[in-house]
Amino acid sequence: MMRATLVDRPIDLSALCGEIANPRHGALTTFIGTVRNRNDGRAVVALDYSAYPEMAERELERIATEAVARWPECDLLVEHRVGHLALGDTAVAVVAAAPHRDTAFAACRYLIEEVKRRVPVWKREHYADGTREWVNQVPASSFTPPK
Repeated sequence: MMRATLVDRPIDLSALCGEIANPRHGALTTFIGTVRNRNDGRAVVALDYSAYPEMAERELERIATEAVARWPECDLLVEHRVGHLALGDTAVAVVAAAPHRDTAFAACRYLIEEVKRRVPVWKREHYADGTREWVNQVPASSFTPPK
């Protein structure tokens, strides 16, 4: 099993864990990235995630496919949220299940690191002083154009 998608609704980690549960797995690891209240010394009150869905989902799927090739015994789920998020909201969730914990941890770590590095999802932070700013942009050179 492998699924990698953008969503415009709250991410339900319990549902993801239930979706990936399988008796052949002895380990299930998760990573959740949430909206924090500070970045670079500035008070953050909310943020917006934007994406070109077709391109972002294609890159999410490419990363998940790479992970399955490296760890074929894993089942993997990745959801990245787009839209307006409040403090504490889940922005991204990765779930990796495998027969053993080392494999599940390695696949989970690989997925989140590559998602952050390569997926063209853009983040605009809203600050307590009323200003907004685009931050942590994925460079255009980090992903392959669609075929």
